[in-house]
Amino acid sequence: MTNTHPFPPTTTRSISPPPALLRDPTFLRLWSGTTASGLATWALPFILGLAVLDGGLGPVGLGVVLAARTAGFLAAVPVGGVLADRHSRRAVVFWSGLVAATATPVIAAGFGRSVPLMALAAMLVGAGQGACRPSFQALTAEVVDPGRRQRANAAITLAVRVTTMVAPALTALLAVVASAPALLLGTAALWLVAALVPPAGGRRPAATGPPLRFFAEFADGVREARRHPWFMTGLAALTAVIATGYSATGVVLPLVSRDRYGTEVVLAAATTAYTAGALGGALLIGRWRPRNQGWSALVGLACYGFAPLSLLFPVHPSAIVAAYLAAGVGIELFNVPWFTATQREVDPRLLARVSSLDFLLSYGLAPAGLALIAPAIGAFGASAVLAVCAGVCFVAPVAAAFAPGARAFTGGSAGRVRAPGPPRGYGR
Repeated sequence: MTNTHPFPPTTTRSISPPPALLRDPTFLRLWSGTTASGLATWALPFILGLAVLDGGLGPVGLGVVLAARTAGFLAAVPVGGVLADRHSRRAVVFWSGLVAATATPVIAAGFGRSVPLMALAAMLVGAGQGACRPSFQALTAEVVDPGRRQRANAAITLAVRVTTMVAPALTALLAVVASAPALLLGTAALWLVAALVPPAGGRRPAATGPPLRFFAEFADGVREARRHPWFMTGLAALTAVIATGYSATGVVLPLVSRDRYGTEVVLAAATTAYTAGALGGALLIGRWRPRNQGWSALVGLACYGFAPLSLLFPVHPSAIVAAYLAAGVGIELFNVPWFTATQREVDPRLLARVSSLDFLLSYGLAPAGLALIAPAIGAFGASAVLAVCAGVCFVAPVAAAFAPGARAFTGGSAGRVRAPGPPRGYGR
């Protein structure tokens, strides 16, 4: 196949082959930073939940603090994307991690004293988390050469999945010997690791430039995303799956486990199977290179439809566990090629902004989906909601597969217009 990609590949300092990924100190520093940020992110809700059990925080206060963190995340994602494209991605990671590390002890100081203070600090922690996400995504493209990016993204997402399993259990174990405020200080230390450990990238931002115009510069990223039809339709499919299927199963699975089967074992087994499937999917896609990678990824995304479908009928519990296992495998068969293709196809000058659009829509609409699912179940019944959600999960990826470039997640529309501003280096 002829390579028609419009951007030159990342250059290297020598012609010798790069070291194996897990023996590359530069990548290990990046991997350690992303893992630390993920562990701190996932641990915070569990620590706050323990604070509710200990009486240091009420249920209403917990909701306010977590909502404030989500608001900070959503507000900072596009800002972080613009800043990471305009300045050093490594610098944005540093300051984002430093903000989160500094604000976390303030949450601890507010226990039993001031919920508004905790909410304000949680908003800053969420802002640090949101700003670093697109920056890490763009920094990966700078640090890792194109031939190893799929394996690198698989290693990073594997760490994320392990984190989702380890963080709750580790938090519960540490809670035996440490208070909730002390555990929060531990997450502050993790944010310091995320700020200080990642390596410098190879991109050279312009020393000078026009004044920051946030909305105009973010709009440049939106235009770049629209230049890739496969990206826009794939993002729409991902957003639909998360806002419907993910939200519906998050609300209905506990109810089905309790009311239909009379035990919480089904809930625990299904969620564990999903994480185990995601781990297996990340390991698989780290080495597997499908012929039609985009179509294969969208098939993996559609596998999430089995989760709400399994809850729709009075099947044996093993069928629900199997459905969640398939959903977990499928989501990583989508995620890793999706991230890799975005890093490959998007203009490097606009990569962080396009990544921020990805996170803003796919994860940003998840709370809206969760908020709407419960009233929808009350109005139309769980069966109708699950059927619609399963249908969306199956149909949306199939529809995305018909977009130009979706077959291999490659290509853009003709007549590309570069974003304004001075040229910047692509390689290291």
